[in-house]
Amino acid sequence: MIKLTVLYNLPPDADHEAFMKWRTTDHQKENMEMPGLVKSDFYIITDAWKMAKAPYRYMTEAYFVDRESFEKSFYDPAYQEKLEGWLQMIADPIFLISEEVLTEVKQS
Repeated sequence: MIKLTVLYNLPPDADHEAFMKWRTTDHQKENMEMPGLVKSDFYIITDAWKMAKAPYRYMTEAYFVDRESFEKSFYDPAYQEKLEGWLQMIADPIFLISEEVLTEVKQS
C-alpha cells in the first residue's frame, strides 16, 4: 500500500469555514474518484508533542493499492492541473509519499 500524506496550512486571509465545506464535500468527492484509491482521510491537527504550536493545521492521507496505481492517478496530467489550482488555496504544503511495511490491528 502507498500512502500520500499532505500537511498544510491556509493563507492568513483564508476563510476556514468555506475551506472546510469545500474540503469535506467537493474535494473529498474528487479525491475518492482517483483510480486505485482505497481510502482518503482528512484531519485538523490539534496539537504537536513538545511544541507550543503544531507547524501544520490540516492533514490529508490518501491510501492507494500500490505504487503503480498511485503514480498513474497522482501524476496524471489532468490531476496535476487540478492540483496546481488547489495549491493556490493552501499554504506551506508538504507532500510525503510512503510505502507500507507493516500494519497490525489490535484485537480487543
